[in-house]
Parts: sequence; structure tokens; C-alpha cells
Amino acid sequence: MNVLRIGTRGSALALAQVDLTEAALARVLPDLRTEREIFITRGDQKLDLNLLTRGEAGGKGLFTRELEDALMDGRIDVAVHSLKDLPGNNPAGLELVAVLERAPTADILVSKIPGGLDALPHGAHVGTSSVRRARQIAWLRPDLVIGEWRGNVPTRLRKLGERPEVFAIVLAEAGLRRLGCALDLEREILKFDGGEWCASSLAGKMIPAIGQGAIALQIRVDREEVRAVLAKINHAATMTAIRAERELQRLLSGDCSLPVGVHTELRDGRIFMRGILFSEPGNAPTQGEAAGDAGEPESVAAELFRRLCPR
Repeated sequence: MNVLRIGTRGSALALAQVDLTEAALARVLPDLRTEREIFITRGDQKLDLNLLTRGEAGGKGLFTRELEDALMDGRIDVAVHSLKDLPGNNPAGLELVAVLERAPTADILVSKIPGGLDALPHGAHVGTSSVRRARQIAWLRPDLVIGEWRGNVPTRLRKLGERPEVFAIVLAEAGLRRLGCALDLEREILKFDGGEWCASSLAGKMIPAIGQGAIALQIRVDREEVRAVLAKINHAATMTAIRAERELQRLLSGDCSLPVGVHTELRDGRIFMRGILFSEPGNAPTQGEAAGDAGEPESVAAELFRRLCPR
């Protein structure tokens, strides 16, 4: 294989993820050329969709379907995704074959005042487009007003400066770092594109999304030559964690917009999972933990599912 055709969304973050993919390929296959094809997905076009309303947003495939159609049609060889955008079940004929090494999985509170979530004043407005984040924030701080906050990372940061009634927004640490933001969590400072905000990690308070911080490489199942290329850059430990998290997602009916959070660690040949699942608004979440042999990540995920969804 001489040329690998890569499909991606066109946002700065999506292109940064392709940069990382191409850099990984160049280290192991320096003679391989890559070509990019940029797609505009339904999620990119429909900025009026409220992603906090699952029925309206149509969470499955909102940011992935156009790339998956291109894979099936043979227009591209591999699609590069933020793994948290992928539903738990691949469409028939497609497969997730590799992941890059995972970035930090924490959520970051980007705010106009220091001190993190606890420092926000009573009734403060917080922006997010994630059902999971919204439900966890509402559980931790039921006094806060949570509103829809769409756009790419630069747009969200710009809007925060333009909206005096909004005190904070929540973004993924992985995305901020991949975009080259100057993020100093010890000093609670975020600098980007000439702007400066307060920033604090929510790692000790909120559980991340399934797949958060991971870059997924998806191909057509019959493309063995592409599979062989991508196997050279697959990060084994990240793939083990992702197998567990996506199995939990599959058991939860596969929707990437579900209000579920999962934290996964690998230590000494074992896998440890901690999860949180929200049902109806106003109800306390179900929480659970599971652990087992890292060689059987799907079994550990199934145990966590049983604890989160007891019959």
C-alpha cells in the first residue's frame, strides 16, 4: 500500500487528530503517503439541534455517518474519529481496528472565576452540549443553570467571553491539549488564541465519557491491507480499555448520548472500571465498580453493566 486515504471532519480538533495519526504512521512507515478528505457531518450542519435533548439530537452517528458512508463506498480507506462520538455498535461491514495512545480523560471547567465547580455562585449558568456532563453537574450542584453550548472549541471559548450571564463551560482536557492550548491546572490558567480563562480539572468530581481522550481508526472489514497498516500504530493498552468501555456502551443499547460515565484503568495485568449511570432527571444515579483480568475486558464490562443495571 502506497497511499492511505484518510477521512475526517474539518474542525481544528479533528484535523489535529489526523495530524497525530499521520505522525504515528510516519514513525513506522516513512514511505507511506497519506491523503485527506474532509467531510461535513449532520452534527456539524445542524447547529440548531439541542444535544441535551436526546430525542432531538439523534445521538447515534450524528458526527460519524458521512465518514462511515464514505468507507463503505470505498472513497476513503480509514476514518479518524473521536472515539466518544462512535455508537457502541459498528455499522455492518465496518470495524474499529486501532486506537492511538489515550490522552488525559478528565473534563475541564473553563470559568470566569477561579476555584472550580464549588466556587461558582448560586444559580450560575454553565454551558455544555453533553448530556452526561449536564446530568453530573446537576447532581453535584443542583442550583446551577445548565444550558446548551454548541460549536467547536475556539467558538465555545469565544462565546464564553461574549456571554456575561454564563460563568463557565465544560470541555475535554484531551481536546484542549491537542489544540495546543496553554493549560496549567496547578495555576488554574487556560490560554488560547489571545484569550485567558480560569481552568480546573473535574477529574475528582466527574466520570468521563465512554471513549473520552481516545482517537479511533475505523475501516471496512474486507480491507486487510489497511488493517495491517493500522495495526502497526495501535496502542494495545488503550485498545484493551476501549474494548471494555464499548462493550458497556453496547450493552446499554449503543447510544453515545446516554448519560453514562466510565473511568477505566489497567494495572498489573488487571482492568478496573468505575461507572455512573443516570436515569430520569431528578433521580440519583446508579454507581458501580468492577475489576478482572485485562485479557477479558468484555467480561469486566458485563459485570459493571450488571451493577449499573440490576434487575
